[in-house]
Amino acid sequence: MTITKRNGKYYCRFQLNGERHHFLCKGARDLGEARQAEAMYMVKIDKQQNGVMPREKKDVTMRVLYNLFDNYSKVNKKSYSRDIYFIRVLKRNFAESLKADLKLSDFEQFKTNLLEDGKSVSTVNKYLNILSKMYNLAISEGLLTKNPLQDVKKFHEKNYKIRYLTKDEETRLFSVVSKDFCYLKPIITCALQTGMRKSEILNLRWDNIDFEYKFIELLETKSGKARKIPISDTLMNVFNNLPRTSEYVFINKDTGEPFTDIHKSFTTVLDKAKIKKFRFHDLRHTVATRLVEKGIDLVVVKEILGHAKIETTMRYAHAVPQRKLDAISVLNSYC
Repeated sequence: MTITKRNGKYYCRFQLNGERHHFLCKGARDLGEARQAEAMYMVKIDKQQNGVMPREKKDVTMRVLYNLFDNYSKVNKKSYSRDIYFIRVLKRNFAESLKADLKLSDFEQFKTNLLEDGKSVSTVNKYLNILSKMYNLAISEGLLTKNPLQDVKKFHEKNYKIRYLTKDEETRLFSVVSKDFCYLKPIITCALQTGMRKSEILNLRWDNIDFEYKFIELLETKSGKARKIPISDTLMNVFNNLPRTSEYVFINKDTGEPFTDIHKSFTTVLDKAKIKKFRFHDLRHTVATRLVEKGIDLVVVKEILGHAKIETTMRYAHAVPQRKLDAISVLNSYC
């Protein structure tokens, strides 16, 4: 039995005769009252399990689960805009009016649908994770007692091969950008000169930039830790030539607002430059690979990219075979 407090509310979690239960201790003002609510709820569940009291039938719909997850993501996740897209896809497969008591076969069919739509196994697993979180939130609110996703098997994900931009690809990329998509050039340059994430770049403000000491200070990051990124001369030149018409650095001149996403235009640029199987996030991989290739210490690379764990940064050491060869070559002097 466990009682936790979140956002001023008490939640209880326990298992009784093989059934897991999560519920909100409604009205509990302190731990003592939460324990009283827990005891009363356990008595109620025990009577229901023994047939003394009928179980309550709750017609929880998918709409309820969607709303719970939307509220949770909006407050707690930096990827809320991406989650909105995921929810749209879920709604196309599981209508809002549908009851949430779905079966294993429903989720298996959902996996098949996503694969047939060209989604990767890692993307399918992301959808399953979101569904699972939705059910757990409903359990925490006392609306459901079981998460059906516990029985759904996820796909095994193969190790991702790091994709980075070659010098020839970079030349073709900037050739297309300079001709037809000039507004993307400073954004892509920023990505290749800092290794920042797309969301960090599009949300970059002028007050994040210290022109005197030449660094960018990011306060809101994926890891939750602030980090400082030195500004190269190339990037400083970009900043100095951008108009300051907003608090944001990169502005859509047609709307006067910061860009919310550049996926469509970036994909078009890649097609015209004949660059295949590449994402904007791979610009970040490009920076990491180039730094490691030039012998920059992995700890320094970790700090620049803002990785939470050094293990994440170490993937780039494997992506640069020359680094291992250089290391082995050191041993020649001992023969």
